[in-house]
Amino acid sequence: MLIRLRYGRRWQTYLKIGACILVGVCYFAFLFRESLNAYEHRERSSAAGDQMDNELGDSSKQQQQQQQLKLKRQQMQRQRLLAQQQQLSKNGSAATSQLTQPPPPPPPPSTLNPVYEYSEELHSCTERELQLRREHLATVCERHKLQEKYPPNPWEFFVSPGHNNLVWCNVFKAASSTWMYYFNILAGYDVKYLQRTETQPLELARKRFPRPELAELLELLPSALSFLFVRDPFERILSAYRNKLEGNRNSFYKALGTRIVHRFRQRHLGGPWPRCGPTFEEFVRFLIAEHEAGKRFDEHWAPIYSFCTPCSVNFTIIGKTETFQRDSEFIIRQAGLESLLLGKLPQRKLRKIGNQGRSGVKSEALVERYFADIERSTLDQLLKIYRIDFELFDYDYHKYYDMVHPWSMEQQQQTTASANNGPPSTTQSSGMAQVLVGTDATLSTK
Repeated sequence: MLIRLRYGRRWQTYLKIGACILVGVCYFAFLFRESLNAYEHRERSSAAGDQMDNELGDSSKQQQQQQQLKLKRQQMQRQRLLAQQQQLSKNGSAATSQLTQPPPPPPPPSTLNPVYEYSEELHSCTERELQLRREHLATVCERHKLQEKYPPNPWEFFVSPGHNNLVWCNVFKAASSTWMYYFNILAGYDVKYLQRTETQPLELARKRFPRPELAELLELLPSALSFLFVRDPFERILSAYRNKLEGNRNSFYKALGTRIVHRFRQRHLGGPWPRCGPTFEEFVRFLIAEHEAGKRFDEHWAPIYSFCTPCSVNFTIIGKTETFQRDSEFIIRQAGLESLLLGKLPQRKLRKIGNQGRSGVKSEALVERYFADIERSTLDQLLKIYRIDFELFDYDYHKYYDMVHPWSMEQQQQTTASANNGPPSTTQSSGMAQVLVGTDATLSTK
């Protein structure tokens, strides 16, 4: 009995000691957890403070850059005023000295534009013309109520907040590669790297200028220098066809060309499909069918009013490929980017902006050659797709009716039948007269 009491007391002692140890371990674990939480809280607080400091530092740097640009502009304006005053004061003496001194050598041509030389007079003329373009566009937008039909679409916009909020809508096949080159320079890429890299310029630019959100774009536009470049709509789709479907080795557009051929080209029963790509006439029929089906167009031939939405985005400048070099230099000077962009465009890119195709043929001759295969009725359907672009940017579409077939296939068959069977009957003559009257009425409304 005594032994049992001793063993019972020992077990009680052991239990007390174990309970004390367990309580101590739990207490130390609690203290360790609290200290760890306090350490993590301090780390997060310090990281947040560093981030705020960095953001403040970045914002202050941007403000300093903007102030420097403003000071630079003011300095340039002062220099111009001083130069004008000096020129006026030296007019009398200069007249006599020019009689005895040889004429000064001509200034070296600008690497941006060997034709357009900057002057205050040309600058003001350009400014007036650009204002007329904006007023014309606003009138057409109001006439067709396009602001409500096509809200702002930020998909193809590039925004550079560090360069006076420069905003550009990329219109493919309207000198887009040149301004993509400029934006890659603004992104910080070296000129030599841009000339030798195999990476697509669009891919490089999107790494530094991601697609903006709609709210971000709408917030920047009122204070931004926004612009886009446009082109004659039919010349643009012809350029897209020749670049993407006529002998292109890109797998996507090669497959698209095959689908167009299978869909719109007739073949002999049981015969193989031809290996050549689609003709321009087949491409036009493809565009008409896609438009009637309500499908989305590829960006290379999508109408500008549908993806740059110029009626909803009040662009500061509407440039044209016909005056590309002059308009580009105007934009660069307005943005204060002369030191960054003027003289940075390679001569090979300048040659591509001219009015010649790859074979050296003038663009007017190319357009006539390709549109000669288009029927008049097909041209009517194609014009329904791009007529708004023609009106918005003040291009003339009447000239294309002089290039296409004067008659449709049905009219040609009727003419051939009447020539083979003798003079047409009264009914046939009246029918042909109705066709001619209808054709004249169609042309008069264009």
